[in-house]
Amino acid sequence: MEYVKGTKISLKHSTSHDEAWLQTLISEDPSLLGLGDLVVKDLERKQIAGGRLDMLLADPEGEVRYEVEIQLGATDESHIIRTLEYWDVERRLRPQYEHIAVIVAEEVTSRFHNVIGLFNKAIPLIAIQITALEVEGKLTLSATKVLDLALSATEDEEEVAPTVDRAYWLDKAGEGAVRVVENLLPVINTVGEEMQLNFTRGYIGLARAGATRVGRSRNYVQFVPGKKAVTMYVGIPDPTDELDLLVERTELDATYNKRRKRVFIRFDIPKNGAPPMPLSGDAEQDLKELIRIAKGLPADPLDSRTDPYKTSSAEDHAAWQELEVEAER
Repeated sequence: MEYVKGTKISLKHSTSHDEAWLQTLISEDPSLLGLGDLVVKDLERKQIAGGRLDMLLADPEGEVRYEVEIQLGATDESHIIRTLEYWDVERRLRPQYEHIAVIVAEEVTSRFHNVIGLFNKAIPLIAIQITALEVEGKLTLSATKVLDLALSATEDEEEVAPTVDRAYWLDKAGEGAVRVVENLLPVINTVGEEMQLNFTRGYIGLARAGATRVGRSRNYVQFVPGKKAVTMYVGIPDPTDELDLLVERTELDATYNKRRKRVFIRFDIPKNGAPPMPLSGDAEQDLKELIRIAKGLPADPLDSRTDPYKTSSAEDHAAWQELEVEAER
């Protein structure tokens, strides 16, 4: 294969190729970024706080979303802040997905790395440097991933987080949201060791009842209260067919995120100040079962999840009844 030398071109100073051109090119072929086979969810996505997100991409399974901001030339502070702000807005609005901030620029400066270093790897962020080359009168692009903080470290069983008090979440999310969380704690405590709520700045976690180490949370369950709903995260690192079946048939508003290895459960907050109703029946049993799976506890042989009526079809139900009648005789 013959070698042909390319000439580097600055898109920022180009009269025929601007940011809109680059955005269109990427939207037509997101693989240009080197992030895999992604799909375009939206372009110029309007933000609640003002401004527009350049691109919202997603993986084919829909579990991970990429908030992409494009800048010609070198990265600057305003571009970094805007990218992180849009990422934060999207993850708060749609917590059922994993969100990754992506900065695309022609030059990722050392100052960029210094600013990002201040966040101590707390934000999943990817920086991609785009290089434009002219080769024999034609333009080609090369994307190089120069920073990847998207792969989070494996969570320990416990973690230390800045603690707050109940009043913090009352002010941030409202009494209805906090009461939803408090109503769910007794259900959790029917499975395994007794826990208490641990209020931290980022979420409400669990700690062993009577724990004296302030700020230490058990990670298998976390709550993120909002104004309209509470999102509950149940960590299950090893999914099984049992889990798939449970999530598929449950009355809970639940989805399993394979990448983050968590079940996301949404609990709406009652309107007009009505008190949150405690879980009951199948929904309560389903939540207990998820907690059991998360903690790696053996199945209860008397659990209603193993009742043949629970999984059988209408035709099979009559057959089970006939067997029971004969057994009684």
